[in-house]
Order: sequence, then C-alpha cells, then structure tokens
Amino acid sequence: MRSWKGWCRRLMREDDVLCSISGLQHFRYCPRQWALITMENQWTDNVHTVTGAIFHENAHEGLRVELRGDTLIVRQLEVRSGTWHLHGVCDVVEFHRSKTGVPLAGREGRWQPVPVEYKKGHPKETDADALQLCAQAVCLEDMLCCRIPEAYLYYGEPRKRSLVKLDQELRDNLADTIQRMRAMMLRGQVPRVKKSKACRGCSLADVCLPAVTGGGSARDYLSHAICQEE
Repeated sequence: MRSWKGWCRRLMREDDVLCSISGLQHFRYCPRQWALITMENQWTDNVHTVTGAIFHENAHEGLRVELRGDTLIVRQLEVRSGTWHLHGVCDVVEFHRSKTGVPLAGREGRWQPVPVEYKKGHPKETDADALQLCAQAVCLEDMLCCRIPEAYLYYGEPRKRSLVKLDQELRDNLADTIQRMRAMMLRGQVPRVKKSKACRGCSLADVCLPAVTGGGSARDYLSHAICQEE
C-alpha cells in the first residue's frame, strides 16, 4: 500500500501538469504530432507554419493595451487556469464596457472580456479553432471570476469575424481533450503513427516518418525507396 506522503507527491506532480492552449491545435490535428512537439521538443517549419507565424506577428503589431471608445483592447495577454490545467497567451482580449462585467484595476466601471483569436486562411472543418478559443475563455473566467458566453475567431482569408458560442457541449469537449492530453503527458509515451491525409501537410513528416513507422516492415520501405530512386 502506498504511503500517504508518496500519494501526495504523485498528486502534486499530476496537478503541476499544465497543457498549452496552442497545443490543442496540434493535438486535434494529430496526437502524435502534439506529443513529438511537447514531449520530445521536435519542431520543423513548412509553408503553413511560417505563414501562420507571420500572420500572428501582424496581428500583434501596435500597443499592448489600447482604449477605443468603450472597448479596451489587450494584446498577447498571458492566461492560466489551475482548474482546467491550462496556460497560454491570447492573441487579443477585448474588454467591453458593461454593467454586468467585471472591475479592472486602474479602470473605472465594469468590463466584459471577449477573447478574439486570429487565424490565417479559412474556417476549419474541425472544432480545433473553437476549442482553442474556448480554452482562452475558461482561463479568463477563472482569473476574473466571470462568465464568458461567446467569443470570436478572425480568419485572414475572408477577413471577418466568426461568432463562437461557448456552450456546454464545447466546454465538455474541451474538458475531455485536456484529460486525454494530460494522461498522455503523465505516461510520457508518444503514440504510434495513424496514417491519414493529414500526414501530407504535417511539418513534422520528416521527423515522424509515417511511411516507416506507420505499419509494414523496414525491408518493404527500403525496397520501395530504392525502386523510386532507380
């Protein structure tokens, strides 16, 4: 039977495991990609990652805090939640003056926080973007003791905002995803390859080597590679 002190040490280690908000995107794209980045510090760029980084740099230009009428705009706000085991940085958080909002240090009145996440390209078919936005919102809720019912995704191609309702279904989905991420981190085990069409656009394809590790023998892979070169 484990000692009480040993159990407490294990519990503290588990509570210290925080998931990166930006990592939600990678996990939704491919758990193996996320694990290679998070647990093995592997990273390579391709055209998608570079253009995405440039887009975010443009989004972050200007003042960190700016007041426009009844809207206070805060850029690159660091957020954290011990309850949700999350940490990260918000692209933009708008604080709208509202009687039902929360007080802010150094500001008169009350303000309702609304996170806005910037993305290049078009809206995705998956819920990865909405999940990341929801993660930012729940961190802000914990930090400010408030409720955030909705937020926005801004896409670079249509150049307009999309409203995201932060309903219970999305929050439950977020909780389930975080639980899976933390379980994988605590095991410290990178999952095996599950080849899919996502492998073609992955920046870590040369690190992951899905053609080698995704099934079949090394002999078959080498034979195929030799035939391709001849």
